[in-house]
Amino acid sequence: MTATEEALKRLREGDPVERAGLSDTALGGELASTGVRFAAVGGPLEERWHTALAELSQCVRALDDPAAGGRPVLNEGGVYWGAWIESTGTINAEVLSRFAPQIARDTLLLFARHQREDGMIPYKVTADGPAFSQIQIVTPLARVVWNHHLLTGRRDPGFLETMRDAMARYDAWLGEYRDTRGTGGVEAFCTFDTGHDLSPRFWFAPDRAFRGDARLCDPEAPLLPYVAPDLTANVACQRDYLALIDAELGGDPEPWREAARRSRDALYAQCFDDEDGFFYDRDRHGRLVRVQGDVLARVLADEVGDEPFFAESLRRYLMNTRKFLAHYGFTTIAMDDPRFDHDASRNSWGGPVNFLAQLRAPHAFEHHGHVAELATVSQPVLAALGVAERFPQCLDPWSGDAGFTEVYSPSILWFLDAIERYAGLLPRPDGEVWATGLAPTRLDHGAAADAVAYGRVIDGVEWELVADDERVEVLRGGRPACAFPRGWRAVCDPSGVVRAVVGVGAGPVRGSLDLPTGSVDLELVPNERVELDGTTIVSRGGVEFVAPVF
Repeated sequence: MTATEEALKRLREGDPVERAGLSDTALGGELASTGVRFAAVGGPLEERWHTALAELSQCVRALDDPAAGGRPVLNEGGVYWGAWIESTGTINAEVLSRFAPQIARDTLLLFARHQREDGMIPYKVTADGPAFSQIQIVTPLARVVWNHHLLTGRRDPGFLETMRDAMARYDAWLGEYRDTRGTGGVEAFCTFDTGHDLSPRFWFAPDRAFRGDARLCDPEAPLLPYVAPDLTANVACQRDYLALIDAELGGDPEPWREAARRSRDALYAQCFDDEDGFFYDRDRHGRLVRVQGDVLARVLADEVGDEPFFAESLRRYLMNTRKFLAHYGFTTIAMDDPRFDHDASRNSWGGPVNFLAQLRAPHAFEHHGHVAELATVSQPVLAALGVAERFPQCLDPWSGDAGFTEVYSPSILWFLDAIERYAGLLPRPDGEVWATGLAPTRLDHGAAADAVAYGRVIDGVEWELVADDERVEVLRGGRPACAFPRGWRAVCDPSGVVRAVVGVGAGPVRGSLDLPTGSVDLELVPNERVELDGTTIVSRGGVEFVAPVF
């Protein structure tokens, strides 16, 4: 029996819900419905994947009284028991929608349910109730809501309307209380408004808003309020997606689109330094706060800028090993900044790799077609997490050692996402299914497998992917759908027809795409996308690959 045959056999015979001890849990029921499974021959990844499921279930619990209708929702995990809008209620829920859509839906609704009468959405909800001492927004909530709506088949307009109404009220709240200088931007009143604990970005700033009231800025703070680029970009992107949601519900999207344009104009007018090609806070004295942190990655994930700007940002910053690209992920402060914090053993956004930042990264890269760079920088992180003894918040950028806390849902979800994104079957909000051929057979530190298999149910049909170090085969309903070499991604429609192939490896890959109707020989360079009609090439194109810069 070959390694791939053994991997497929293990996949078909295994029961991940039972193996992870989730038979009587909310997460277990959802995993059984989505049919997500993973098997690996050799190495620790199969066991680690099932441990991730078990620990993710530990992060699912009701925060509202079950007797009053409280349902199991995602909690942040680690030392953070409760749900935070910057993470649990946005990017975490967006990823969770692929694995446990009902839990993700209930997590999103939790924040709408606890919205304050004046329109503010709580920055967190715990068993003690909602909290309002800061805004703490990063990933646009409207994007998460929209993608959840699409991914779950547009079957719940009531959910969409509830969330739209809550987000519209919060948009008005931010306009009333977080633009005190009339710039059109969104202001930060404290460190926790952006979740940047221990970052030099907020030296000499209070942790929380004045007197615990997110409507107030401490008048004795020497530099605040900041016109904050990440908060302003968040609102711009939020408004873009609110336009999509309003149109879906039969409303007029144009007011939201115009509001988004005004926010982007303010972002560039107030926060962009053309010489540096970077976004900075502008303090209350009109000066730029020249701390280069993960703000840039956040702004890019908010779909700000075109592809040439994104590529230049990769060269100068995100793929630059003097700036943000460490061997084990993206750092939170530029590594050439003398204020860089090397201590990953605490909750620090002053340097260490944070898994929330890793979890947010794919949207920015894939929005601009830079899939190969994302895959390249993710492999060492996957290796580090594959052999770690826990799922931490932080990694040491140099060694990959696990840092602060454990049972942390962002790192658990990053691991599950990475396995699916690079060696599995990933359903997309637009209806595409990505089958990716970067089997984890070349990972360092003993993390590598000989072969892997992945399965999930899509539109009621069972899909399977099996891969070794050279070849990938995809089955749909037990029948071959396609086969292709390592280093490619097959982009399928829900019926299993391959509509395109994409180069996700760091170098050119030549090989054959085998389909039920025939074969086509191709060479794909990194980031190249070839559109197909059967075995006929319809078009091909892509963006340049930006290798790590030294």
